[in-house]
Formats: sequence, C-alpha cells, structure tokens
Amino acid sequence: MGRQKFYDTAIVQERAILVGVVTPGEKEAQTKEYLDELAFLVDTAGGKVEKVFTQKMLKPERATFVGTGKLEEIKAYVKSEEIDTVVFDDELSPSQLRNIDRELGVKVLDRSNLILDIFANRAQTAQAKTQVELAQLQYVLPRLTGMWTHLERQKGGIGMRGPGETQIESDRRIILNKISLLKERLRNIDRQNETQRKNRGQLIRVALVGYTNVGKSTIMNMLSKSEVFAENKLFATLDTTVRKVVIENLPFLLSDTVGFIRKLPHHLVECFKSTLDEVREADLLVHVVDVSHPNFEDQINTVNETLKDIGAIDKDMILVFNKIDAYVSPEVEGGDDDGKLTLEDFKNSWMSHGKVPVLFISATQRENIEEFKTLLYDKIKAAHVARYPYDSNLLY
Repeated sequence: MGRQKFYDTAIVQERAILVGVVTPGEKEAQTKEYLDELAFLVDTAGGKVEKVFTQKMLKPERATFVGTGKLEEIKAYVKSEEIDTVVFDDELSPSQLRNIDRELGVKVLDRSNLILDIFANRAQTAQAKTQVELAQLQYVLPRLTGMWTHLERQKGGIGMRGPGETQIESDRRIILNKISLLKERLRNIDRQNETQRKNRGQLIRVALVGYTNVGKSTIMNMLSKSEVFAENKLFATLDTTVRKVVIENLPFLLSDTVGFIRKLPHHLVECFKSTLDEVREADLLVHVVDVSHPNFEDQINTVNETLKDIGAIDKDMILVFNKIDAYVSPEVEGGDDDGKLTLEDFKNSWMSHGKVPVLFISATQRENIEEFKTLLYDKIKAAHVARYPYDSNLLY
C-alpha cells in the first residue's frame, strides 16, 4: 500500500498591507483613523494587516495612486514578506488598478472592493444578496478591460485583434443584462416589502440608525428580547430586522438597520436604498453613537450626511450615546484639574445643545436603560396621539 497523504484544510489567514495618501487638507491623525478603520475592515474580512504605507501628496497619482518610489518600496516589501493582498484606502480607477496589479503581481483591492467583499459574506436574505450582487457587477463593469490583459501577451496580426474586444463586449452585454435582471428583482422585492409595511397597521415605527459597530443590534436585543446577530465587527448586521416591541402598554415596531461608514461606495448606497426605506418611513429615529470611539463626532457627521442623502434628516430623533462603560476621558483644555474631560463634563456639554433629546447608556451593562425606555415611551406616545387622536386602545 502507498503512503497515505494528509492535507492541511485549515483556512490560511491572508496577510495584507494598507496604503493611504495624506493630502494637504488632511491631518495625519485623521489619516491614521481612516487607516485604522481600513485595518478593522480587513480584520472583519478575515485578513491580517502586517504593515501600513502612507505618502504625503497634493493628490493621488493618476497612473499608480502613489508615487513611483513608494510603489517600488511597497513592491519590495510585498516580495520579501510574501504578502498576499494590498489594500488601498480610496477607490482606484480601472487604469490605476490595472497598473498597480501589473507592478505588484499580487491581489490588489481598494476600499470599495473590500466593503463589497464583507457585504457579500454577510448577506443572508434574498434582498441583501441581490443588492450586493448588483453593487459588485456595477463595480466590475468599468474594470472589465483589466481582466483581459492576458491577450496582450499574444502576438498581433491577422485574426488576433478581434477576439479580445469581442470577449470584452460579450462580457459587458452579459453583465448589463444581469444588472437589468437584478434591478427588476429588487423592484419586485421592494413592492413586497412595501405591502408588508402597509400591512403592519397603525403601529408607530422606530428605526435604529448609526455608524457601523456602535451597538445598535445589542440595543435591539435588549428592547425586543430577541436574538439579533451582534458582534464586534463592522457590518455585523446587513439585513434590516423588524421586531414588535411593547413598553408598558404601548406596542411599536423597532427596526435595526445596516450601519453607515465613511467613504461608502456610492453604488453601494444606491443599491441599499431599498433597505434604508425602513429609515425613510420611520416615525422616530434613534441615532446610536459609540461614545468610547475617539472620533465619534466625525461618525455623527457621516450618519447625518447619509440621512440627508436619503431624505430622513428632519425626522424626530433621539441621540443615544452608548458604551459609557468604555468611555476614556480625552485630554482637553478647560476640563477637570488634571486636564481631562470627564463623562459628567461631556454629558453637560452635549445636554446643553438642546436640539434633540440626548441620553447616555451602556446597553451591555444595562446602565440608564429605564431612562431610555421612558424617553422612548414618551416619544412614541406623542407620535401615536398626533396620528390617532381618537384611538381608544391607548391607555392614559
């Protein structure tokens, strides 16, 4: 008998490096935060970041995103350390992608492609899968020419010029047809969802919104006593989940939506607009913020910009600062004696804004949850009374 062979079937973690450009209007701390988020995206996708390369430039190089010298430095590191993947923090043009790929000889991804990969992995329902596939095809379409560079190595001459172009055109037609079919499928799903929303009756609708990984699903689980998937990863929730919740005597519908993120690819926002219908049609938004994140104010701005894009910025809103148990006091002028802004200082500064009700909670430690439920109850009751002033089912 021959010797038995054994194969290692364990999934090998891809080793990656990150590349970012620091433009004149951007602070280094801001670039670091963007790249830290990109590293978190790589981690969510199952990779491991080995090194980060940055370059100060007026604007990214048209041909290769970074300068020739920096690309040579990256190439040397990729070769010596046997790196599998190079991830760029901004969206690469088809020509940039092709040039960099040719130079480095390993897998090259940009931020959009990485987010699409995570979305594809997270999608569970038919709607989410259709939306992700549509976004992927729209991303691939302008980059088709880069997939046929193997034809350039063939000799020219009679009979050798047409097939490449024909193949690309053929692929383009197939993709355009597929995009058309997926859009039609999404329209059908939208119609079904619209019917479902109409059939939900008179209940007031509340939507949890916020940056990705701020604790929306944990709050959803706490309020609805259900088991919505929640973990410390970006885009842990991709599909919108709707639950019926009762606080005291008042039932309402609570939806957990996909987390927002800065530099979210435009075609991805377009494809997920139907998912965001829950936000657009909600009576009340609960904007959840991770108060322990050092740049939470940027995240608030990103969420507000996205809400503005989908026409939901003027809705009634509660601002909920979550994760107060993990709050770390930053060094500031005018804080306590040690120069730090305590949680109490921070609360007072935000409470005085007065534009929307503000609350500070810890969903995991269940701190200030009763206050949260009381505020939520008052807001939902007010919305219900405004819409159905003669509803005898509501007890006062």
